[in-house]
Amino acid sequence: MQLPETPPPPKRGFFAGLRSSFFAGLVVIAPIGVTIWLIWTLTGWIDSWVLPLIPNAYNPAILIRDLTGIEVNIRGIGVVTFLLFTILVGWVAKGLIGRSLILWAESLVLSIPVVRSLYSGLKQIVETVLSQGEQNFDKACLVEYPRKGIWAIAFISASAKGEIARRHGPEDMVSVFLPTTPNPTSGFLLFIPRKDVIVLDMTVEDAAKLIISAGLVYPNGEEAKKALEDKVPEAAE
Repeated sequence: MQLPETPPPPKRGFFAGLRSSFFAGLVVIAPIGVTIWLIWTLTGWIDSWVLPLIPNAYNPAILIRDLTGIEVNIRGIGVVTFLLFTILVGWVAKGLIGRSLILWAESLVLSIPVVRSLYSGLKQIVETVLSQGEQNFDKACLVEYPRKGIWAIAFISASAKGEIARRHGPEDMVSVFLPTTPNPTSGFLLFIPRKDVIVLDMTVEDAAKLIISAGLVYPNGEEAKKALEDKVPEAAE
């Protein structure tokens, strides 16, 4: 039996083509533009805090103005100064004299009641953020949440240790971070038996893209699309 011929697809109008080209260009330009804008804004914000602390005799913008009479906004000088100053402080802090000075300064700060609480809280936040930057999640996984039969993507951080592992019993437990969509920085810390966790082959970065895009961006999207196209002719036969 001969199948009826499928009618040709309708021709796209001029404005439809323009709209398609506009969105295609927007996909290319938007990430680049937003990235440049964020870097430019962050650089200007750091400069606004650091440049007033630089003496006029060493400020490049003031030196150029005095020599040429031209006002020049050299964006990034404050960032470079901040980086060099931070590296210098870190180099001094690693030495014996630097460690002694830091311990003495901390003991002085911790002796002040109100400042002690503020300093301790800020130090704990900074240490936590920096330690998280050095440690990465091991694997992406699937866990049943919020109930049986519903699966969510999570990240395996480590095996359960200490009192949590001891209180639960002999069963091997893992700690997983279940992020929210589309903001993966917030979420839930769950302790789940290892046997109930399905480890995925996709990387942590691919799983994060899938979460941020609310399921629109899948890893290996081109391979999956090609496999689907290969199955369509087989089904027609």
